[in-house]
Amino acid sequence: MARPWNFAAGPSVMPEVVLQQAAAEMLDWHGSGMSVMEMSHRGQEFIQICSEAEADLRELLAVSNDYAILFMQGGATAENAVIPMNLIGRVAQPKADFVLTGIWSVKSHQECQRYGDACIAASAGVPTRVDGVQQEAFTWVPSPDTWRVRKDAAYLHLCSNETIGGVETMDWPSMDSLGAPEVPLVVDVSSHFLSRPMPIERTGMVFAGAQKNAGPAGLTIVIVRRDLIGHALPICPAAFNYANVAAQHSMFNTPPTYAIYMAGLVFKWLKKQGGLRQIEQLNIAKAQALYGFFEQSSFYRLPVHRSVRSRMNVPFYLPNTALEIDFLQGAQARGLMQLRGHKSVGGMRASIYNAMPLEGVLSLIDYLKDFEKSHG
Repeated sequence: MARPWNFAAGPSVMPEVVLQQAAAEMLDWHGSGMSVMEMSHRGQEFIQICSEAEADLRELLAVSNDYAILFMQGGATAENAVIPMNLIGRVAQPKADFVLTGIWSVKSHQECQRYGDACIAASAGVPTRVDGVQQEAFTWVPSPDTWRVRKDAAYLHLCSNETIGGVETMDWPSMDSLGAPEVPLVVDVSSHFLSRPMPIERTGMVFAGAQKNAGPAGLTIVIVRRDLIGHALPICPAAFNYANVAAQHSMFNTPPTYAIYMAGLVFKWLKKQGGLRQIEQLNIAKAQALYGFFEQSSFYRLPVHRSVRSRMNVPFYLPNTALEIDFLQGAQARGLMQLRGHKSVGGMRASIYNAMPLEGVLSLIDYLKDFEKSHG
């Protein structure tokens, strides 16, 4: 049976060869006689799987040994609490700053308020004009020279790709340039993780739920500078204390073993594609094709300012909501799945992660053209 083109925002499409390999190894991993699902997380087989996954991820992102790589649970949403419980206690008066670029950074800011003084350093949460174009809230990103970061903050939080709104911050400023060199930058990279090289060395920490670009749901990847570990608040659960997880090489408690195995297969697949520089070029080609079509269409509307349009998540609107049911039904008939936008913003959204080939994007463009012709 032909597989449909899956444009879901997450859990999302995975490389077909990875799924095939996992299927082939389901009952017997490398002659062990066991499925990875059945293995002890402390057995030599799974320790090998986990160690290789970490080594491959370090290679892909050029992560130095100054950083610990932690395989955790709870998703990026749980990290909204885990991060302040681990980092906000670094400073005498617990405080952290936030750049609000969309719904996920707003959620991060709200959660942090439980643990200390969470201040807004900058916000795109109001309509404004950008380059002479009127933009609605959370369809643009404030220029870093307007960010107001407190020099004694425990960290500055940035969501560099807002999955729901389709806003991507491509360039992460250095904290020196923001006048707060001692404040570490913490970046939620969940929905564009591994889509391109990233300047990890410019951050104190990055984190991502795996279910966009790295594997199945259930795994959260944390890359944190080692000098930031060891400041957890007393209320931090032991299993979420970065010091405990790092000291036990992600084995403080039973980790999401099968999700780690699947992510490891994805990392190896990425290496075979030529690494992140090569995958970035493929992602640029897909995004240019899709945005290029929308730019010449007078039928569809793109809400996000062109300077911060995400390569991974592309929201768009039809001329009126009455067309949405017909659009989605027609898309499904063409094997184009999961195009409905998030309920909080409506409209449509195509997520074109690493595992979505250019062929899938071109199939979507063909359908968009046909729908415009028949309904325009």
